[in-house]
Amino acid sequence: MLPLSINWNPDPVLFSIGSINIRYYGLFWVIGIACSYMIVKREYKDKGWGDELFDPLFFYCFFGVLLGARLGHCLFYEPGYYLHNITEMFLPIKYLPDGNWKYIGYQGLASHGGILGLVISTLLYCKRYKIHFIDMADILTVSAFICGFWIRMANLMNSEIIGKVTDVPWAFVFERLTNDPSIADPLAPRHPAQLYEAIAYLTLAFIVFLIYRKHQLNMKRGFYFGFGCASVFIFRFFIEFIKEDQVAFEQGMTLNMGQLLSIPYILVGLWLMFIYDRKKTSPK
Repeated sequence: MLPLSINWNPDPVLFSIGSINIRYYGLFWVIGIACSYMIVKREYKDKGWGDELFDPLFFYCFFGVLLGARLGHCLFYEPGYYLHNITEMFLPIKYLPDGNWKYIGYQGLASHGGILGLVISTLLYCKRYKIHFIDMADILTVSAFICGFWIRMANLMNSEIIGKVTDVPWAFVFERLTNDPSIADPLAPRHPAQLYEAIAYLTLAFIVFLIYRKHQLNMKRGFYFGFGCASVFIFRFFIEFIKEDQVAFEQGMTLNMGQLLSIPYILVGLWLMFIYDRKKTSPK
């Protein structure tokens, strides 16, 4: 008897306006950013911080995450290609052999790079507006979880970042993989790794929200940011064991690139939670 499975083959294009395709991937990114915007705005309001501090934050974080995620993918996973096609790193296009180009969107965004980009842009923001970086990182933690949830749902709609073959009854058959010659057994049931991560991020956001509501006055500076880094990347480290390799050079590696990049974040997170214990303060 064949194992139970879920056939998964949604059209990645939600609808079209003329020649412009509106894709689930882009839409879910926008939803994630919008949710993050509303959460952080509420946190600013709770702290009594005005719009003169909040309004520039969106600019810093949006471009920090986008550039970090894009450069992270290009430099961590496909440096050989993108270092010879630098324009395609920054513009959502692909040059064709005949010299023309076509719009393809940003196909390839790395979460490790996105977090690094967020950290760098937040550092710049904090320096400009005289806010302690760790205070700001604590504020952004819940919103980062929610945004991560929507990004992984976007990956699911694109049938990308797939899991390994399995016989669990909730396995997905990613029918679009038949067009990918690099995938062995394209119609085999697989772990929906994107969905696992999405559920994990949503659960972690709920946990942090409960801790914040019940114990916000007792938590030391850096706890929320540390918990976010440690929990997300510990989960990422272990879920990589049931994911297919994203790029060819990962084949045969004991730990893949995603796991290697997760280790520094885990260590920083644990340090913030248990060692970095300066007195919690908020900017005036």
